[in-house]
Amino acid sequence: MTLITAAYIDTYGSSYGMLGHMARKQVLVQLDDGQVASLDRHAVAGDESRSELIRRAIDLYLEAVAEGIADLRYAEAYRRVPEDEAELAALRELSLHAWPQR
Repeated sequence: MTLITAAYIDTYGSSYGMLGHMARKQVLVQLDDGQVASLDRHAVAGDESRSELIRRAIDLYLEAVAEGIADLRYAEAYRRVPEDEAELAALRELSLHAWPQR
């Protein structure tokens, strides 16, 4: 191990470096030939590295999963406590007085 490598590991706690201010870890992911070819085409077209493209894809996937879970919770809340038709009618009536139609 060189002095530069040792200093780097001491500073960041890892030989994998930093991404912005966030420590990175190297993860081995196995892809088939078609996935690698497609990944390379997208990386070249977007002027990004494979790693950046994969990190972005993971972030988008996790965000979509979180949104899906939030949607399910929202729908379940309406199933547990459905809208009150009388309350909605009263609110509609109030809105007609506040914003009369022309």
